[in-house]
Amino acid sequence: MKTIKTLTKKISCGAEIRSYSLFAIRYSLLWKRLRPYSLFAICYSLLFAAGCKNKEAEALNNLEKDRFLVKTEKAQVRNLEEYILLTGSVKALDEATLYPRTSGKLLRNLLKEGDPVKKDETVALVERDEVGTVYEPAPVPSTLTGVIGRVYQDTGASVNPQTPIALVVNQAQVRVAVDVPEQYVGKVFRDQRAVIKVDAFPDYGFSGKVYRVSPVVDARSRNTMVEVLVNNADGRLKSGMFAEARLIVASRGAALSVPAGAVVSQDGGDFVFIPAEGGLAARVQVKTGIRTMEFTQVSGVKEDADVITFGLYGLKDGSKIKVQE
Repeated sequence: MKTIKTLTKKISCGAEIRSYSLFAIRYSLLWKRLRPYSLFAICYSLLFAAGCKNKEAEALNNLEKDRFLVKTEKAQVRNLEEYILLTGSVKALDEATLYPRTSGKLLRNLLKEGDPVKKDETVALVERDEVGTVYEPAPVPSTLTGVIGRVYQDTGASVNPQTPIALVVNQAQVRVAVDVPEQYVGKVFRDQRAVIKVDAFPDYGFSGKVYRVSPVVDARSRNTMVEVLVNNADGRLKSGMFAEARLIVASRGAALSVPAGAVVSQDGGDFVFIPAEGGLAARVQVKTGIRTMEFTQVSGVKEDADVITFGLYGLKDGSKIKVQE
């Protein structure tokens, strides 16, 4: 009985194995027939998906290309000063070159550069060179009160009435001489406020005022000479320094303004562009007031409004924009 059961199980297992083997063989044959089509379908699907992505990317790129990349700044209230920017040189208000009254040899210098000197004080002594006659050394007196700015001759040098001995300067006040172009002459007047800057103190502005305006315009340069007076009690400004002079033409306190580059002239008016809804640019007409190198006073926009300051070339009302952070 056990033998019959065992035999039955073996026969059953063998049948199952044969059945499985037949299935595997049929599947293998079917796969061989369908594999080329399957690979084609997979490749086609991948190419189709890639094509869709490329079209989407191309559409996005075209959309971005149509947009102007811009930057913005806010309209703010500022204190503004309109000025004429000029350059010139610092000179002592009073300075004098000292000469001997006679010929001879420089016996000695009594003062050195930087020493204070009073008017009529002797600065140097000259030994006269007249043969057969004995004279006291001839003094070279100062013609003003100030400091010795320069000593030109050494002891023993031969000198005459045309030989400079020393330079005396009074630098308690200095002047800055500038040339004003003809088109600005009508905006310059005596006692006009000015700010002077020098490279030695780049973060400091020395307050001054116009104290001399030439009555004529140079026929060749078309400039007129203007001098600005500056108090220099601390002596920081030195004669000969290169200076930048700002002649204040007008000033406004608490003026609503935008960066100067944000204002564009179109169709006979002044405009600014602001970001609008839908990623578009809106052109807004403004009235301008004081203009400086950095800012322009405007009316027609609100305080803290964003105005476009970069990417304005070719921008029109309704242009698509993308604001860069």
